[in-house]
Amino acid sequence: TVGLLGTRFTMEEAFYRGRLVDEYNLQVLIPNADDRQIVHDVIYDELVQGVIKPASRQAYLEIIDRLVVQGAQGIILGCTEIGLLVKPEHTEILLFDTTQIHAQAAVDWALSD
Repeated sequence: TVGLLGTRFTMEEAFYRGRLVDEYNLQVLIPNADDRQIVHDVIYDELVQGVIKPASRQAYLEIIDRLVVQGAQGIILGCTEIGLLVKPEHTEILLFDTTQIHAQAAVDWALSD
């Protein structure tokens, strides 16, 4: 069971969640409507502008904690900017930073024979 954070589209539409469920048999939790709005707004109003606010980090950590209470065993940072705000040292839950995962996969592919 994983929690998914990202833009409203990423959290609410099936293109991302559906693949995780269909291809990897994961249960995917998303924040409630109010929390989804916070996650979305911080991405567009702050992170894409290069603004990192401690209050926004705290809000994200509280949202993550609520997903953990619901059963999340890890959190997918499903937007490239979220890793700028929330890092492994900020929480005990396992974070899957999709930017880092994609970068590593690209390096592995480039170095493979």
